[in-house]
Amino acid sequence: MSTQKQDSNAKKPAAEIDRLIHEPARFNIMAHLYVIESADFLFLMRQTGLTKGNLSSHMSKLETAGYIEVEKEFVGKKPHTMLRLTEAGRTSFNEYRQNMKQVLNKLPE
Repeated sequence: MSTQKQDSNAKKPAAEIDRLIHEPARFNIMAHLYVIESADFLFLMRQTGLTKGNLSSHMSKLETAGYIEVEKEFVGKKPHTMLRLTEAGRTSFNEYRQNMKQVLNKLPE
């Protein structure tokens, strides 16, 4: 891609949409964690409608990106997993929201 095209895309909100967050399942996880301080795995699974494996896979991608923090512990003999947005995750989600608003506001009625 030419430098001119890159410069042009850098100014467009659609070009700045965070693709990691934009995926529907990950958006759903991030949106839930954005409005609450933290959530356990089963709560998020019920709220998002994702299977255990699917939620776990998306959690891993968000954790690798530094967007969420995963804390695992045992309650009695049962595993208990808590998730929360990191400061970077909260910032990235805010930027995503602003970019999406700009993109949607530019669409004709």
